[in-house]
Amino acid sequence: MSYQRRKSLYGYGFISLWLAGTVLFFLIPLGKSLWYSFCSVSVDPGSLNTEFRGMDNYFSVLGEDPYYTEYLGDVLLETLWKTPLILIFSLFIAVVLNQKFRGRTLARAVFFLPVIIATGPVFRIISGDMDSTGNAGAEQFNTMFSTNLVGELMQFLGIYGISDSVSTFISAVADNIFGIVWNSGIQIILFLAALQNIPASAREAAQMEGATAWEYFWKITFPYVSPFILANLIFTVIDSFTNPMNSVMNRISTMRSQFDFGEASAMAWIYFAVVIAAIGVVTAVMNRFIYYEND
Repeated sequence: MSYQRRKSLYGYGFISLWLAGTVLFFLIPLGKSLWYSFCSVSVDPGSLNTEFRGMDNYFSVLGEDPYYTEYLGDVLLETLWKTPLILIFSLFIAVVLNQKFRGRTLARAVFFLPVIIATGPVFRIISGDMDSTGNAGAEQFNTMFSTNLVGELMQFLGIYGISDSVSTFISAVADNIFGIVWNSGIQIILFLAALQNIPASAREAAQMEGATAWEYFWKITFPYVSPFILANLIFTVIDSFTNPMNSVMNRISTMRSQFDFGEASAMAWIYFAVVIAAIGVVTAVMNRFIYYEND
């Protein structure tokens, strides 16, 4: 057996467990979910019975379910305003963490810490949703991580009296500040990687030309990180849509727990189509503003 052949076999052997897991635990359940979305599913002891119904589940979900379309609109709206804030915050923090200062390694670890411990129960406890975790009586712990302090401060200062729309937006942003910070860890890492790829010669040339920090950011920093803006944008959109705490995901989980597998599968596939469409629109729009080195 030739050396190249042995190397190929080693590669296939290395990924064999992953391939088996992908087929057994992803592709087969995915196919069953698609089939269930077109069927009426009944549960009998030890088995699931399916009866083909065509598009009835999809029409029922979109036209008769009292919550699904409303929750879907809420998630789309939340993603629309939260995604730009996460990207702006991530880029700002990445620029700060890219500077040389004492404790930089610790600061980077602090901002990446939520990625390590960002499980559903942990996020619910820290964000103040104690009831869903069985700790409803822990008021003191809940107050420690209260997320509406900024909103209360602005209300005290009278900022909420400007207009209903502005006050609603400010209130939503203020109440979700912790969530924005919590969901920015991966984006900060990606922006840091982009910033560290900027050659030192670019900074030296900008300094020799007398460029200010503001000019350096827009003329040097932003073009270098712009491809990562698209990557972070797609990641943030997917992360928002697949967050198990959003209302659509909770609705799908509720239908599944009630053994309405046909309707739950239809909801999931409609949601999947919406996510793919959103990513396509975002990519098409942002590609017009992304700077590539070969442009």
